[in-house]
Amino acid sequence: MSIEVKVPVLPESVSDAVIATWHKQPGDSVRRDENLVDLETDKVVLEVPAPADGVLKQIIKNTGDIVGSQELIAVIEPGAVTDAAPVQTKSIATPAAAPAAAPTATAGATELSPAGSRVAEENRIDPANVSGTGRGGQVTKEDLVNFMRSGGAVTPAAKPAPAAPAAVAKLPAGPRSEQRVPMTRMRTRIAERMMQAKNSIAMLTSFNEINLKAVSDMRKSQQEAFEKAHGVKLGFMSFFVKAAADALKRHPIVNSSVDGNDVIYHGYSDISIAVATEKGLVTPVLRDAETMGFADIEKAIAGYAKKAREGGLALEDLQGGTFTITNGGTFGSLFSTPIVNPPQSAILGMHAIKERAIVENGVVVAAPMMYVALSYDHRIIDGKDAVLFLVDIKNQLENPHRMLLGL
Repeated sequence: MSIEVKVPVLPESVSDAVIATWHKQPGDSVRRDENLVDLETDKVVLEVPAPADGVLKQIIKNTGDIVGSQELIAVIEPGAVTDAAPVQTKSIATPAAAPAAAPTATAGATELSPAGSRVAEENRIDPANVSGTGRGGQVTKEDLVNFMRSGGAVTPAAKPAPAAPAAVAKLPAGPRSEQRVPMTRMRTRIAERMMQAKNSIAMLTSFNEINLKAVSDMRKSQQEAFEKAHGVKLGFMSFFVKAAADALKRHPIVNSSVDGNDVIYHGYSDISIAVATEKGLVTPVLRDAETMGFADIEKAIAGYAKKAREGGLALEDLQGGTFTITNGGTFGSLFSTPIVNPPQSAILGMHAIKERAIVENGVVVAAPMMYVALSYDHRIIDGKDAVLFLVDIKNQLENPHRMLLGL
């Protein structure tokens, strides 16, 4: 009896998905839990695994088709997969001059899912050197990540250059060349949300500048001890997250949102952190940031950044959020006006740190300065509230001991 392959149940916030890539074709052998197809939503890419061993009998929905929850996309004819019909999986290529290795009883252990293959290729890991914990000894993406953490990966200098985004096509040779490339599902959704923010929010931006010398000195003096104790570096972002979470307590209107004619005040700080990926900007959420310590924040941000690079962010990582922080300074931005992420009512923009001449106690000195911007929904947040919130952030970061003392 044939087995139907259906789109997984999508969350309420995701209306549909697009068939991005079929990894199997009709007639190919498949194994249970092996990735058949990638579905691109407006937030993440989902992998759809095979529900059983067998042969892919029919593909119902082709690449580029829009599909909804529980929609039929393929049919599998169940049956045992023999060695004579090996599963066609994406694997790490060997040099052309090298002779093919003879089949062994453990050959299946090095078969990789597309996500695993990406991790292995980017980090030049030979899956044969990794102990697999998956079904039948298969090497999973988590096995590869753990292998890297244990020191098994090559040095960064040996890694290949990252591939260009799929949405960016190589222009044909010749003068005045052009090429039309359709937007990805994620980029289309980003465009829709930006227009939603522009058309539905009375957006205004206030600015200030922060002297980060105290934070820089603290990072410099405590970096080694912090990394030794917690296994992660102490960055600037954790200071900004802590300062924002504390300021949101004192200025709850900035942590609110509009729902029709109502204002919803959130008694918690779920702070979205903007992360740039090849496919577009994503905003994974630090939940209950007001309860997190510096090490917790740094570990969570590092974990999200890694998952974003590997395409491993889950939908639940991106849902919710009451306030957003974005850091254009990592790309050299000196000054910008960030756009509010609906239904949130405010977003804090960080920028590049530049040494500038300032006056302290009547003396001109050089200090590491950063411009910060707060864009907000002027329908519910008055200019006074926005300015006081920014001043609160400034005071905490210029006196970081205040955060440690809860002041």
